[in-house]
Amino acid sequence: MLKINSHTGLCILIGNPVEHSVSPEIHNAGYRALKLNYVYLAFRVEDLKSALDGIRALGIRGASVTIPHKSAIIPYLDELSELAKWIGAVNTVVNENGKLVGYNFDGQAAYLSLISAGIRLEGRKIVMLGAGGAARAIAFTIASKRKSGEMVLMDIRDKTAEALAREVSEKIGANVRSVKMAQELLEKELEDCSVLINASPVGMFPRINDSPVPASFLRKDLAVFDIVYNPFRTKLIRDASKKGAKVIGGLEMLVRQAGEQFRLFTGKKPPLKIMMLAGRTALRRKNC
Repeated sequence: MLKINSHTGLCILIGNPVEHSVSPEIHNAGYRALKLNYVYLAFRVEDLKSALDGIRALGIRGASVTIPHKSAIIPYLDELSELAKWIGAVNTVVNENGKLVGYNFDGQAAYLSLISAGIRLEGRKIVMLGAGGAARAIAFTIASKRKSGEMVLMDIRDKTAEALAREVSEKIGANVRSVKMAQELLEKELEDCSVLINASPVGMFPRINDSPVPASFLRKDLAVFDIVYNPFRTKLIRDASKKGAKVIGGLEMLVRQAGEQFRLFTGKKPPLKIMMLAGRTALRRKNC
């Protein structure tokens, strides 16, 4: 059982809203498992500058950053990782003796989720749905970690997907293009695709019966990764499973992201299996 004292390290989540988050359960389970004198709390934050001043003044060890602050927080930080600069968003802040350093682990967590599941990315065609913050992180990370292979971006905001594809291509030198979001074009792109990533919010609670991809477009030899973690098994994941496809749910990415934060906040190796179990339990308790 956690015992709070004057030496307890404080790590936080800042966003608005935060009531839905299962991050406190995930991080605190890791602290308990390793008997670390840390606690992780979620704070609804509207005044971002004051929150960052508070992190410095109170010696808060680190912060996870979620919507709507991922980009807005950048001007208040002292330093950014190279990847965070490329992405233009931050999901992790580490307090290094008053110097606040911003990182983005969305892409790294997604990449590790795919690799750990045995999905080969080198030389493969990837179709990713979505062109928002998470999609940016994933596109930049995967493009920077492989030498060959095509990536196709599709989003209801055609211009956003087009701009992201051009940016990744120019900065990384990767083979990335965008295609207009239309069912007939999606079906065509998936015909020779090896990996499908849903980085859009389609299928997220409470619209749990929505899917960005018709079930008829899915097949056994297509690996499907849905970054939506609420519900635990989205309709896309359920449909792909019925086809016999290899699937990865969004909780895997959330926990791996938490693991990267855990490592920076505490200097310890994260107990990922325990953190994953805590995340699943928390989702069930929240009736997701």
